[in-house]
Amino acid sequence: MGERDDYKFLKIKDAISAINQKVNLIGVVIELGFPKTTRGTGRTYGRYQKINFFMVGGRLMNFSNYFCSVKIVDESYPKPGIPVNFFMAHMENLPTVGSPGDIIQLSRVVMKTHNDGVYALFNKKFSSFALYEGKNGEDFLPYQCSLFRPRDHDSKFIAGMRKWLVDFHVDEGVNTFSFLREMREGQHANLVCKILHVCEIAKNEWMALVWDGTDSPPISINTNPEHKMDEQLPLQLEPSPPLSRDLLCTFPTVGTILRVIIDKVNQKHVLHLLNTGEWVKFISILCEVHAGLWCGVLTPFTKLRYLSNEDHFVLACQRSYNERVSLKLGRIPYWCFPWCSQITVAAFPWRAEDFSHHGTYRIRLTIEDPTARIHAFIYAEDGEKFFDGNPSIDVLTRKRDKLLGVAANNDVKGTNPASRNPPWVQCCLKSYYLDKNDIWGSRQYRIFGTKLAD
Repeated sequence: MGERDDYKFLKIKDAISAINQKVNLIGVVIELGFPKTTRGTGRTYGRYQKINFFMVGGRLMNFSNYFCSVKIVDESYPKPGIPVNFFMAHMENLPTVGSPGDIIQLSRVVMKTHNDGVYALFNKKFSSFALYEGKNGEDFLPYQCSLFRPRDHDSKFIAGMRKWLVDFHVDEGVNTFSFLREMREGQHANLVCKILHVCEIAKNEWMALVWDGTDSPPISINTNPEHKMDEQLPLQLEPSPPLSRDLLCTFPTVGTILRVIIDKVNQKHVLHLLNTGEWVKFISILCEVHAGLWCGVLTPFTKLRYLSNEDHFVLACQRSYNERVSLKLGRIPYWCFPWCSQITVAAFPWRAEDFSHHGTYRIRLTIEDPTARIHAFIYAEDGEKFFDGNPSIDVLTRKRDKLLGVAANNDVKGTNPASRNPPWVQCCLKSYYLDKNDIWGSRQYRIFGTKLAD
């Protein structure tokens, strides 16, 4: 293909018919895949690579490439778009898209088929790319390029794409995503969420807090209830100190806040894409449970898609939230409606005979609803009301087991106690501080005016 042919950009609709031909494309990136290591030279059969081996020092060696995929659309093919697969010898040579919605210019990519789908293959020997800012871009200089020479007419194509982008919205279709309330442990899901906050929780480990307005499903508790106080379930997955109160007060008051773990491998490629207040779609995110709390895990197969704040799914989530907070019973979790508002998951001390000290109740419960987990204390006269006086140890044990979801045949003293399914309960809470110089940092919670029903 000569240099003049570089100006012959094909519309995506036409390119999908040019199988095994080199074409030039310009499109909008709507979906990003994270880079991963592959084996081979980048020569593909279908979507798979041929692995080349070499003799080095009498040993059979193979060499790794790095791979990533983006999905692009244009005015001729706004749905579903086509993947563009990149193989490079070095990870830093892969395209690093600054933001979903940015524009990519591709020269001499080869159109390929796999099963019933069509994709474009970037060949590192002769293909080139250039990335430009999206609809809000002010210049026509690429912020990243590979084997690319800018030309006088590039600005015309970029300007035309930006003009089209002003009114473009990704059409997600129906039944292409799940709510947080539909998560299943150990399964991958497509989740549409709002980014509430992104923070570093440990060296080279980051976490994003996301939300969609629904309540994650309750889960069974598998820890040994007789663990010592410092071995009890944590209140959050991130290390201490917890998030500041000022930050927490900006979060929605109903709906699960899901923690998404971002490891060192994915930091460079995803952190700049997670902007507070924006809605995104995580494609094939792994749903896991750590310490009895839901979290999302980015895997090599996870992809990220941009969503406009005007997307109809986004508007539906926001409308549902507004309706929920306006109702008297709207803050009651989805899973226990219309009866209760908290779930008890653990108690310390565990043994009923240790609930009181010299006749005074002193118990710490761990309670949670879909929004958070806290410690709540039962003390003195509040304990007498809660347990209806001072019953026998056997009666207290039965009440404890009922409260914490312990089955009658559960061997809590064994090394592998059965899962517990605590019931939903409704209780009255009051908060107080221990240090007037640290009113919020020393905040405690106490159950009062509540009786455990038989």
